[in-house]
Amino acid sequence: MITIQAKLGFQSKEDEQRVLDLMRRWSSCVRFAYNRLLEGKSRNELKRELQGGFSLNSRYVDDAIMKAKSVLQSCKERDENPRKVIFGGRSLFEKLKKRHINGKAYKKLKQEWQERRKGNLYSRGDRSKKGNLNTRIEIDESGTWLRINVGERKYAYARIQAGWKRGKSREGLLEAISTCGEPYSVELKLKNGKVYALFTIEEDLPEVVVTKERGVIGIDINAYPDHIAWAEADVNGQLVSYGKIPMPNLASGNSDKREYYRWQYAHEVVRLAEEKGKAIVIERLDIRDKGRRGDFSGRKSRRIRHNFSYRSLLDKVKLLAQRKGIQVIEVDPAYTSVIGLLKYAPQYMISKDEAAAYVIARRGLGLKEQIPEGYMAILRELTVDELEELKEHVKRTAENKHLKKKQLKEIDRAIKLIQSLGSEPGKASRPLGGTSLGACSESYRLWRVLKVAVVTPLSPERVLRDVSVLKGVLHTGQVGRPG
Repeated sequence: MITIQAKLGFQSKEDEQRVLDLMRRWSSCVRFAYNRLLEGKSRNELKRELQGGFSLNSRYVDDAIMKAKSVLQSCKERDENPRKVIFGGRSLFEKLKKRHINGKAYKKLKQEWQERRKGNLYSRGDRSKKGNLNTRIEIDESGTWLRINVGERKYAYARIQAGWKRGKSREGLLEAISTCGEPYSVELKLKNGKVYALFTIEEDLPEVVVTKERGVIGIDINAYPDHIAWAEADVNGQLVSYGKIPMPNLASGNSDKREYYRWQYAHEVVRLAEEKGKAIVIERLDIRDKGRRGDFSGRKSRRIRHNFSYRSLLDKVKLLAQRKGIQVIEVDPAYTSVIGLLKYAPQYMISKDEAAAYVIARRGLGLKEQIPEGYMAILRELTVDELEELKEHVKRTAENKHLKKKQLKEIDRAIKLIQSLGSEPGKASRPLGGTSLGACSESYRLWRVLKVAVVTPLSPERVLRDVSVLKGVLHTGQVGRPG
C-alpha cells in the first residue's frame, strides 16, 4: 500500500467552505452510524436513514458506515468498551476537562479536538470508475487538482500542493495514480485550519514463495548499541549462522533522515533473507500501553514509545518482504532476551542479542523452550532464605543505583513467586500453575526466577557481559553464592 500526503489549496473561499461543510457532515454521519450500529441496525437500514439526514450521496454514506464499523471492530479487538469511544480522541478530551488549562492554551486544545472530531472525509476508490468518483485527481497544464463532489453535480476544486522537498516525485506518483486506472482512496484531514489529503493505492503483491518450510531468520532489534541481531535456523530449529547489522544512523538526525535509514536497514534484512532463502521472524511490538496512570508515564510506557521507531522499521521489513514474496512471521517477544541469555548464549558462545534472535527464530517455527536440567537443579533447591541473602548482598555491593533498584525489584518478584507455589517452606518444588517444570513453555515467570538465581550472584554490581561464565552453571547446576 502506497500513501502520499499533500496539502490542499482552494481556488476560492467558497470552495473551501463547501468542503469544510462536507467534512463536518460526513464526520457527524460516522458518529451517528456508530451509535446506530451499537443498537444493532443493519447497513441497509442505515443507508436509507443517513442519506437524507446528512445530505450525502450513497458512496459517501457507504464509506461512513465502513469507518464506523472499523472503529467498532477495533474496540472489540482491544477488549475495550465500545460505548465509551470518544470521537476526536480521549486523551485530548481528558485534557480539556482539566480546569487549570485556560486562555490561548485551552482554545488551541479545543480547536485541535474539534478538528479531529469534525474535520474528516474518506472516499474509497472504485475499479469500475477507474479511480475514485467522489474525489478524483485531475491534471492539466496548470497543475494537479483534486475534484471533490460536494453535492448533486456540484464540485469544488483544490490544488494539490505536494511540498517543496519531494514535490516533483510526489506529483509524478499522483500523475501515475490518476492515469493507471487503478482504484485509489482519498482521506481529507483538517489540521490547524488547513486541509490535507492522503492518497492511498494498494499494491499488487506477488504470492509468497519463501516460507518457513525451508527455515527462518529471527530478527532482534536492540537500542544499546543500535543494531539488528539476526540468527538463521533450519527447519528443525538448529542454529545455522548468525550476525549483526549496525544501525549507527538512527540515534540522531531529523525525522526524514532517520526514515531514510530505516528503509536502508530494512532492505539489508530482506536482502539477507532473500540470499538465505528463509522466511523472516520478527517481534510483535505493541505501543498501546498508556502506563499505570493512563497518561503514558512509567518506565514500560516510555520504553514502548521508544520502540515506535523500531516498529516502524519492522513494518518496512514486512512490506519489503511481501514485495519479494518472503513470508514474515510475528511472535510474542516475551522473555526472548532472558531465554537467549541463559540458554543459548553460553551453549553457542554468541552474544545475548544473537541468542535472543535465535529464540525468536525458534518461536517462529513453533518450537517450545525447555529449561535445561542444570538450571532445573538450581530451581529445585532454591529457597526464599537464599534469595533474601542475595538481596542483602546486592544492597551491600551494587554501586549503580539504577541497576541496584532493578535487581532488588526482580528478587522481590522471585520471592513472591516462590511463596505463591505453596510447596515446602521456602522451596520451589511444585510446578507453576499445573505446568511441568521440565517443559515450562508457558511459565515464563520461572525464567525470571532463574535469571535472578543465576545472573545476579555472578554480577550484582554490573550488567553481565561475559556469558562464558554461564556455561559451567548450565551443565553443573552449581552457581556461586554471595559471601
